[in-house]
Amino acid sequence: MCEMSEEYRESAPKGPPQPRLGTQDQKCVKCKEGLPVVVIRAGDAFCRDCFKALYIHKFRAMLGKNRLIFPGEKVLLAWSGGASSSSMVWQVLEGLSRDSAKRLRFVPGVVYVDEGAACSQSPENRAKTLAEVKLVLQTTGFPWHIVALEEVFSLPPSVLRFAAQEPAGTEGAYKAAVDSFLQQQHALGADGVERKSQHCSQDPHSHTGPPTTAQTQALSRLFDSVKTLTAKEELLQTLRTHLILHVARNHGYSKVMTGDSCTRLAIKLMTSLALGRGAFLAWDTGFSDERHGDVVVVRPMREHTLKEVAFYNHLFAVPSICTPALDTKAPEKASIHRLMEAFILRLQAQFPSTISTVYRTSEKLIKAPRDGCAAGPRCLLCMCTLDVDTADSATAFGAQTSHLPQMQPPVAQAGAAAGPCCCAGMGGAPGCCREDPRAQVMEQLCYGCRVNMKDLPSLEPLPPYILSEAQLRSQRATVEQEVREYLLGDSEDETGTGES
Repeated sequence: MCEMSEEYRESAPKGPPQPRLGTQDQKCVKCKEGLPVVVIRAGDAFCRDCFKALYIHKFRAMLGKNRLIFPGEKVLLAWSGGASSSSMVWQVLEGLSRDSAKRLRFVPGVVYVDEGAACSQSPENRAKTLAEVKLVLQTTGFPWHIVALEEVFSLPPSVLRFAAQEPAGTEGAYKAAVDSFLQQQHALGADGVERKSQHCSQDPHSHTGPPTTAQTQALSRLFDSVKTLTAKEELLQTLRTHLILHVARNHGYSKVMTGDSCTRLAIKLMTSLALGRGAFLAWDTGFSDERHGDVVVVRPMREHTLKEVAFYNHLFAVPSICTPALDTKAPEKASIHRLMEAFILRLQAQFPSTISTVYRTSEKLIKAPRDGCAAGPRCLLCMCTLDVDTADSATAFGAQTSHLPQMQPPVAQAGAAAGPCCCAGMGGAPGCCREDPRAQVMEQLCYGCRVNMKDLPSLEPLPPYILSEAQLRSQRATVEQEVREYLLGDSEDETGTGES
């Protein structure tokens, strides 16, 4: 072994490494003429125009091959101020311009969620950030909606209910809609269609103003009660999704666009696996997410890496706003999200195909409901179908479910003052008031959400709409069980007929 190492050292070149070719000696790999300004991969150097064409093509191709957004449909752009979502908004803005070769045909709107209270921002910093947000949104010309995260305490319980949507349009329906739109454009002319689209998009800019002090304190109390940073990030994502869904339904948007990039989706896939959400990867990382029914979430930026997004925003002056997050200045092992992000990015630096490999794996996942049945109970928080067997004691989910009855408190002593029955208006189901409210909520959660809720010692800080919907579902299940007990099955009916 020593001789082999000595021979290897002697054969190593002693001179300085050969100099790399300068940018003046390289040409764009696409047009073979322009000087490259961006190297997105090893050996892939693009000039400014070719890189812009490639970037736009990825965005348009992702929307074109899926064909989920019909002409004239209202689409809500979820903008966080970050690089990826800002680039998405600018892609839509350029796609709707008259100079675009293939104009986008939907009606956009923008929503921004102010998460300053959850991130412990001061009122002065929040006001400064909102001023910058309004300045950027006004330059787009789109109708925009600014909502504070504290507004989750005024959401109705209906936001957690699955709203049935119309059957998805077929290929022929999409082509018919496009032909009708083109005929209308030809009849009205370009100016007429532009005025009509502006009239359809004249949704007044909504900003409810600063939240109340009580709501801000309630939100701070909620996040302060959560033990781990992992559970805080999952809770923030859940509340943000519910708020955006409520805004979309109130203003008639049937699609919501998010700026999840290829890099972010690869990290999210690995994080979801670590959090026990493997059953819902196809919804969490796919192009479309139909878990809400009437509002579909789409991710048109899923082909762009963060490196490409950063280069595009720098070259073409796409404005973005930097705001602190929950994990800002947090150590690498502070949460599963931070740890998985550092792990993926470190692997990507050593092996440049890491992110693309993970991303291509997520593309192969299909949205097949268990046993071919899409209907069934849904998770109270993430609204995914509960496709796990609660009676299977061999799984961790089944083991937790079997322990739920043991979590109920002891029966109140005789003579103790009892509060009003939770089913007072539904006939007063026996024993319903003695059930543990925490057990009622936990049994309506999927495995991943149930693990996160363990880091919340008390349910009192949760927004009222979550507790109200959990109580309503529990009451409905109790009534359905009582009605089912009075129904005769086929076998019992036949037995009674034979005896008579």
